[in-house]
Order: sequence, then C-alpha cells, then structure tokens
Amino acid sequence: MTGYGQFCSVARAHEVLGGRWTLLVVRELLCGSRRFNDIRRGIPRISRTMLSERLQSLALVGAVTRGDGPHGPEYVLTDAGKELAALIGALGTWGQRWLPRHAEAEDLDAEPLLIDMQRRVRFAALPRAPLVVRFVIDERRPRFMLLTPSEASVCGQNPGFPEPLCVRARLAALVAWWRGDASFVAAQRLGLTIEGARARARAFPGWFERYQLADIRPAMAADGGAEGF
Repeated sequence: MTGYGQFCSVARAHEVLGGRWTLLVVRELLCGSRRFNDIRRGIPRISRTMLSERLQSLALVGAVTRGDGPHGPEYVLTDAGKELAALIGALGTWGQRWLPRHAEAEDLDAEPLLIDMQRRVRFAALPRAPLVVRFVIDERRPRFMLLTPSEASVCGQNPGFPEPLCVRARLAALVAWWRGDASFVAAQRLGLTIEGARARARAFPGWFERYQLADIRPAMAADGGAEGF
C-alpha cells in the first residue's frame, strides 16, 4: 500500500494505526481482553479475517505480542502498545466532548455496551449471593449478566442462578444513561425499566461505574447550549 511519503511522525504513525478497526482493537486490549474471541466480542462487526490482520499488523510494529495462554493463543500489549492509552484516551475525550450525542439516531450494537458494563461492575456494591440480571433490549433475544462478589460475565443464557431483575430497554435509552447523556431517571423516561423487587431495582444503577468518560460534558452544554437528551 502506498504510504503518505512524509517524514513526519504523525503521518508515519497514522500509516500504522489509521486503518479501520485498528484503534478499537487496541482499545479492547487496553480494557483487558487477551483472547481472539474476547477481543471480537467488544467489536462485533469486525470480521475474523480483519481482526487477524489487524493483530498481525500491530505485532509487526511491536505494539502487540502473541503468546500461548492456558486456553489458547493470547495477545498482549507491549510497552509501545500500552503507550497508546494516551492516544485512545484523548480520542475518546474529544469524541465525548465534541461529537453530537443522539443515541436514538445512532447505529448501535448492544453487545459492546453490555461488555463495558461487565467490565465496570462495583463488586463491593453487589449482594453477597450470586445473581443474574436479564437484559431484554429492543425486544430482542435476552442476554444475561452473571454477577458475583468477584466475577461478572455476559452470556446467552442463565447459567443457573436466581434472576431477580430484568432490564427492559430501548437500546438508545440504555446507551444514554451509560454514556452520561442522561441521568438514570431521564433514561427511564426514554424507555428504560427495571423489573423486580423495588430495593434491588433501586440499587441496580449503583452496581456499576458508568462509562469511563461519562463525566465529560458535551461542549454545547459547557457553553450553555442544549444537550442531546
């Protein structure tokens, strides 16, 4: 592929990192994913072939190493790859502050949202006994989140634990709350409901640290303009 033909390190780095999906692969690795399928769960629209190519490209420039783990191959960021955290953080901050946030008009997938929720569980806030939360999003096939005092996982069926809560939501409403576009109460007005015992339903939002950048206010709001929600 023809390069930019520039000495500039911005151009040289962009030749390596500017391809479609590449920085999302790095994001998943920074979030702790190591196995191929775990990385892909966070980026469900990437093909297996493309993910393989992106991992190989990152390995070629020394940002990723591939090794043998207890359950198969694993991918780990090198020091060069870990340094990309600052780039990913700056990009996310810019997007959270300057891009319009109108979840109802965005082309969204539920799986990356649930995976992010899984990663940001406040384990100390959970009930002591393991439980499962059922998610019914846009009336599609349910997804289940197992929550224990030390582990959280998203799966396609209840692994056999009590299921005291059901989250029924329009995806846009769940995204609006998680991303920081709307408070939990405002998200409920947009189509987010929690079914179950009142005490558990009220506790549910406190079981999670919201999206890492949720506290960054939109630029329009900072300037006195209107927010997306």
